[in-house]
Amino acid sequence: MAGMHDDVISWLLDGDPSVRWQVMRDLQGAPDAEVAAERARVATEGWGARVLADQADDGSWGGQVYGPNRQRNSVMWSLQILRNLGAPPEAPPVRSAIDRVVAGVRWHEFDDLPYFSGEVEECVNGGVLANASYFGVLGEGSDRILSLLLDETLPDGGWNCDPIEESQRSSFNPTLCVLEGLLAWQRATGSSDARVEAARRSGEEYLLERSLFRRRTTGEVVNPHYLNFSFPTYWFYDVLRALDHFRDLGGDPDPRLRPALDVVLEQRLDDGRWPAGERWPGRQAYEIDAPPGEPSPWNTLRALRVLRWADPDSL
Repeated sequence: MAGMHDDVISWLLDGDPSVRWQVMRDLQGAPDAEVAAERARVATEGWGARVLADQADDGSWGGQVYGPNRQRNSVMWSLQILRNLGAPPEAPPVRSAIDRVVAGVRWHEFDDLPYFSGEVEECVNGGVLANASYFGVLGEGSDRILSLLLDETLPDGGWNCDPIEESQRSSFNPTLCVLEGLLAWQRATGSSDARVEAARRSGEEYLLERSLFRRRTTGEVVNPHYLNFSFPTYWFYDVLRALDHFRDLGGDPDPRLRPALDVVLEQRLDDGRWPAGERWPGRQAYEIDAPPGEPSPWNTLRALRVLRWADPDSL
């Protein structure tokens, strides 16, 4: 890529297979066969293999479906991490793990529903729908989630995990989680369902109207945490995660993304890399990223591919 530091790319390629295959695809435009071969290694090497190896025979991770507050070693987050790493759904170790989840994991506090049928909160169900779509576990469960999410779209266009009788104002965190789920479902099914498309676009418009991090009324930063780029993503919202969603959509970047792109550029280090953000409170089962403040392969990869799409002149 013109203007991109060769040493930064070499540094990224010297990392985990989960980083390498995405660099090859998103930054180098490598041939599909080479990308696929590198991606296949995620299921058997590095972080992907470690997460898969930690699954119990009953299908759970850490004995938890979602995990109590601040605990992130669970089915929910282990599957989301595997999705973020790009573990190939068709790889035998991945398929075995998903089969164990299907057979053994249920939301016992929510009518004993199977994991891939979701529960009640929008941010959770958005993530479950994304996981179900990615790992190819679609059916009655995902249909249930989709119906709930469509009915729960708020008047301002997004979603909130608070009960509707308590708040009809959308929140950034659940809105992005739901958007990721809806887009994953659309791509997995090839559906052109007009109601799903309208709901996804309304949520994206909610974020765009706020430049991805500002109050629409005052222009103030909604939450300083939104400027902290962290990985794995869990349920936390941040500007880089939101930009990566819009990049994934494709097409021309919306001009309203400019302030968010500037936030990303402001965090670039002199050597062309991006630092790891502060870790959120709670038990980190997998410290996949670099320590806070040190150069982060994940933030660097995601920032470069966002900028390659939306602001190539900055590279």
